[in-house]
Amino acid sequence: MNNGRPVVLIVEDSALIRMGAVDLVLAAGYEALEARDADEAIRILELRNDIDLVFTDVQMPGTMDGIKLSHYIRDRWPPVKLMVASGAAILEESSLPSGSRFFSKPYDDHTITDAMALLLLSETPSLPTA
Repeated sequence: MNNGRPVVLIVEDSALIRMGAVDLVLAAGYEALEARDADEAIRILELRNDIDLVFTDVQMPGTMDGIKLSHYIRDRWPPVKLMVASGAAILEESSLPSGSRFFSKPYDDHTITDAMALLLLSETPSLPTA
């Protein structure tokens, strides 16, 4: 949380969709950060310790898609909340890390902001024990 406002990292390769998501996050009262792909998102996560939620697309260019990115984030930064969206793939939430939420595109803005609010209020997801 930055200055009392949750920080949301949006990971989306489409500039137009990314700008719309940034506007949505800002309108909800959160701070918005942007990444074009998973590699850029990881660099941002490594530089900042105040990111509360990552909202990522599934299909992106680069070394990993949004599903792999969400698992990587859950393993490396367990407290970060995760939301995954896709216009092509319909996923079962069971294929995502614990505590993640999936949304089909096009998504309803209110559904997204409501889900963000609920995730940001929720406890850190429980991690499996070895």
